[in-house]
Amino acid sequence: MATNLCSPEAEVPSKPNLNKYVLTVLDKCNHLNHLKQLQAFLLTLGHGQTQFYAFKLVRFCALTLTNLNYARFIFDHLHSPNVYLFTALITAYVSKSDHKSALLLYRSMIRSGRSKPNHFIYPHVLKACPEISETLGTKSIHTQILKSGFGGYPIVQTALLDSYSRSLSDVGTARKLFDEMVDRNVVSWTAMISGYTRVGEIGNAVLLFEEMPERDVPSWNAVIAGCTQNGLFTEAISLFRRMVVLADRDVRPNQVTVACALSACGHLGMLQLGKWIHGYIYRNNLGPNSFVSNGIVDMYGKCGSLKVAKKVFEEISDRSLTSWNSMINCLALHGQSESAIGVFEKMIGYGGVVKPDGITFVGLLNACTHGGLVEQGCDYFVSMTRDYGIEPEIEHYGCVIDLLGRAGRIEEAMEVVKEMRIEPDEVVWGSLLNGCKIHGRMDLAEFAVRRLIEIDPNNAGYGVMLANIYGESGNWEEVKKVRKTLKEKGVTKIPGCSWIEIDNQIHQFYSADKMHPGSEEIYRILETLVGMY
Repeated sequence: MATNLCSPEAEVPSKPNLNKYVLTVLDKCNHLNHLKQLQAFLLTLGHGQTQFYAFKLVRFCALTLTNLNYARFIFDHLHSPNVYLFTALITAYVSKSDHKSALLLYRSMIRSGRSKPNHFIYPHVLKACPEISETLGTKSIHTQILKSGFGGYPIVQTALLDSYSRSLSDVGTARKLFDEMVDRNVVSWTAMISGYTRVGEIGNAVLLFEEMPERDVPSWNAVIAGCTQNGLFTEAISLFRRMVVLADRDVRPNQVTVACALSACGHLGMLQLGKWIHGYIYRNNLGPNSFVSNGIVDMYGKCGSLKVAKKVFEEISDRSLTSWNSMINCLALHGQSESAIGVFEKMIGYGGVVKPDGITFVGLLNACTHGGLVEQGCDYFVSMTRDYGIEPEIEHYGCVIDLLGRAGRIEEAMEVVKEMRIEPDEVVWGSLLNGCKIHGRMDLAEFAVRRLIEIDPNNAGYGVMLANIYGESGNWEEVKKVRKTLKEKGVTKIPGCSWIEIDNQIHQFYSADKMHPGSEEIYRILETLVGMY
């Protein structure tokens, strides 16, 4: 039974003390029934329509009790809610990613004409726009901002910049706004950097970062995360090292920073640096934390240190789905198929608390592929939709086609391609091609390569593949035609790349590369090794 915070016997506070009394009672609320008692108390005093108290109730109900339905119930029974009440509810909707409700409520406010927007409401409305209608919503709100005279407010300008930058097609507009801003702060700089990283313009992001008059932790995180998410792992590590060297009390790597750095280490196989970051985390009290722990598991797993990955995984007390996925995918990556499946079965039996998602099944299907578990892999592919309502994405199709192709079940793989609900991509056709080459199905191999060329006609590697297929079948006339076409187009094959970690430094090498400072000595040793055989 809930405690009665506003008993009928309680002495009614005098008017000057009512505000203080309401705030005191709110601080004690930890259940919806408590809030309802306070609401009833205010109604009996004739304050059912008092904006100040309504605002406190709505805001507390929505943000602290996270009960948006009842917050909306209170709101809907107000005769003329003011802009602060609209702002409170819109903020709550945005915080729960209910962007449609946020925009509909804002539209209701504009159409009613009873409350005029101010510069505090626009940043929250703008957060919802890119999630609903790309740039159309942002442009519409931008027009209203200019008409209402709030276009010169820095907080509104930064929100506009961020909203435009979240659209893949409107980063240019965001940059125009940024350049026109008179009062640019670290938040606006970071928003522009994040906009560039979202569309893969890392060069522009780094250039802007270097121009920043002052940097905070989020700005460092924006550029480091941007590099990691766009595959520039070496650059991410370099920036992380700079941040550590320049660190002071106010600007030091936080949990987001180290998670991004660990991800880069995992992709590069930089185990020694990853270990150093692991130590840095505990020396600086950045763990234990599920977010960081997941990054540690992922790093050790990708670097092949599976024993340590398992140890860290077992030490995570409250394992999230990400934790389980990291362990499953790491085991699958290193061919420990049965162990990966065992972790999945353990997760399913974990009291039904954690349910698999699409990433879980990518790991499972990869595990089955590496272990040659064809029937089990096919069962998982069916199960993800039948038992968990997860529609296959392109990655799942690529996995199951690779699984069937490696097993020589090429016709079944082709049936999967035909039944796909989405357009096959390079991974799908590449998986089919690999299976065809293993089992000598040159007819379908040619078909797959031609699909790859249609997707990326400027990739010389696909042309070389096609020429090789014709060569293996003795069709030299077609080989000449393909090579002639490649020469006329002037396309070149992307050189292969490898890297090695020595003394916490990454050394990258491309095919026929002579840019490395030690290239002369490297080639001399290679010639010696070749001469030995």
